Amino acid sequence: MEYADDADRRELLLHSAYAAEQVRAMERPLLDRGVPLMRMAAQAVAHTAAGMLDDEDLALEDTSIVLLAGAGDNGGDGLFAAAALAQEGAAVTAVAVGRTLHEEGFAAFVRAGGKVLVLDPEAGIPGCASGFSAGEAGERLQAAVSLASKSHLIIDAMTGIGIHGALRGIPAALASALGLDGEVPDESALPGRESSGDFPLVLAVDTPSGVGVDDGSLPGPYLPANVTVTFGAMKPCAVLPPATFGSGRIELVDFGFDIDDVEPAVEVVDNTFASDAVRLPHLDDGKYSRGVVGLVTGSQRYPGAAVLTARAAARANTGMVRYLGPERAQNMVLAALPEAVLGKGHVQSWVVGSGVPSGDADGTDADLQRQTIAALLRHYALDGEPAVDDAAYDMPPVVVDAGALDLLPDRVPGQVVITPHAGEMAALLNRLEAGRAGTRADDASPKAGGYAGAADAEDAHDTVGFDGNADSGTGSTSTGTGTGSPETAESKSDGTESNTVSFPTADESEPDVTGDSRAASPATDTPSSSVTPDEPAAAFTARDVTAYPLACARRAHELTGATVLLKGAVTIVVDEDHTYVSGSAPAWLATAGAGDVLAGLVGALLAQQDDEITTAETVAAAAYLHGMAAAIASESEQQGWQEPDLVGHGRRQRFMTLGHPIVASDVIRAIPEAIADVVA
Repeated sequence: MEYADDADRRELLLHSAYAAEQVRAMERPLLDRGVPLMRMAAQAVAHTAAGMLDDEDLALEDTSIVLLAGAGDNGGDGLFAAAALAQEGAAVTAVAVGRTLHEEGFAAFVRAGGKVLVLDPEAGIPGCASGFSAGEAGERLQAAVSLASKSHLIIDAMTGIGIHGALRGIPAALASALGLDGEVPDESALPGRESSGDFPLVLAVDTPSGVGVDDGSLPGPYLPANVTVTFGAMKPCAVLPPATFGSGRIELVDFGFDIDDVEPAVEVVDNTFASDAVRLPHLDDGKYSRGVVGLVTGSQRYPGAAVLTARAAARANTGMVRYLGPERAQNMVLAALPEAVLGKGHVQSWVVGSGVPSGDADGTDADLQRQTIAALLRHYALDGEPAVDDAAYDMPPVVVDAGALDLLPDRVPGQVVITPHAGEMAALLNRLEAGRAGTRADDASPKAGGYAGAADAEDAHDTVGFDGNADSGTGSTSTGTGTGSPETAESKSDGTESNTVSFPTADESEPDVTGDSRAASPATDTPSSSVTPDEPAAAFTARDVTAYPLACARRAHELTGATVLLKGAVTIVVDEDHTYVSGSAPAWLATAGAGDVLAGLVGALLAQQDDEITTAETVAAAAYLHGMAAAIASESEQQGWQEPDLVGHGRRQRFMTLGHPIVASDVIRAIPEAIADVVA
């Protein structure tokens, strides 16, 4: 606790998440020294609970509180907290979801006058009935649900960080009745993760029960929280989608963990992180030294994507933008950005695919744009031959977006960045897994990366200009008038279950309702997204990706070698060694063309970089700046991810500025201000 005022430590605590096994290792020295972690945790939970009720103008003596208590230390935290609330006059009932309760916590709760409802007929809790019939067990479960539903506050202490996979048994039944089953809470995005205020409020102890602690998934029934009080350090579920959306406002209790030499499982991008990706201008700079971005974006049908990518790249601190595309898009780019240069030449990064229809679209211009992109991407293909692979690694970074994703070679170096949304990721994984299984995906050979028969091109190594067709619109039969890029059709998202990969299911893992970070044994059933090589993969759906985004992003990286940016309200960036998330964007950013702006912004930052920052760090910083620009444009303080409050160090204002609607062009105009903010 003595470190809480250290600015660097505070920054690290509030923007890093650690896996359950790491948390266990960090707390062990404190437990060995006799530090009363449970009492500290319980005190924070009780204080937060009282604050939540006070915010609703309720005195403790006028409130009804239900504690859902598991058998382990997480339940013990809840019992000690509930005892403190009962001593202050609250009417508290503990619902025992397992066969035992933490002995000392239970004793303190009973002494404080709390009531206990046991649900498991085989429970052995002192002084409580057991051995009742199955019929009575059902009646007790219904009574617990009714009692919790009519309460002012539910304290969720069913499971700790030792659980893997979906809830089962009594915890699953309670979560199904009181919470949700795998879906994200359907509510308005308000600043500060402000809730609707409807009763019962839910306070989660350490993590909401039912979420994937280490991967942020929602594998089954879970209990969404209005507030989560987490202990020692944030867990990945606090920052990763979709679990973070069910965590509500996060309050972090600093136990004084030694975190200096522990590599976080997930890092959250902030201003300091993003500033490292912005190259400040030098006194002797010229336009080439400040970064040149090459764009193969837009089409006759979707020329607006060319304009958006070009304008975004130009506003993001680059020296020059080069554009290759059909005549109509060229004219629109020049009208919007007279500084743009048409045709091949010196570049330090590429952006391809935004606004280019996918392979099943008709139109000569689309075919020519795709041929140009495919010819470029051939230079990034790895095939195991040293000379070929060395040449691929020497290529400048490339952002592969939207309509170019199906042209991605089988294996590429890490400076290739893919930027799918959920539907595009599902389609990409289906193609990659089919290719890995030796089958065909769609009508193209996966082995050929979907670009068989593309036009040849001259070498495009390093910063040498790519000799593609800069005027591919002549003779096009397409007469579309769209101004934005197409959304790739999402593979079936009808809500049906998919057995795409071996993600954890309720049948694969027994929940540990008896333990958490201070009691559970190390995980032995870490979720894996592997697919048996000689078996065809079942179809991924967009729902699979939104339910297991981290697993899908890691799988895409594993299969391709590319740096993966998976778009969302909280964007995930994955490379070989790191996972970054950015949640700086307000919900207003969900608007046509926003992805095109992001692609241009990513390309611009990549064009500025040297070897001192990795591709993934640059891409994560770009996602953060994209969100910051949207926040500035919409004048909104709502974000996809909200920085936690540090318990004992004050609370932020509960409701901040909601803001107003924006379009993608508004975001572009705000990019310079976002950059100024992070480098200030």
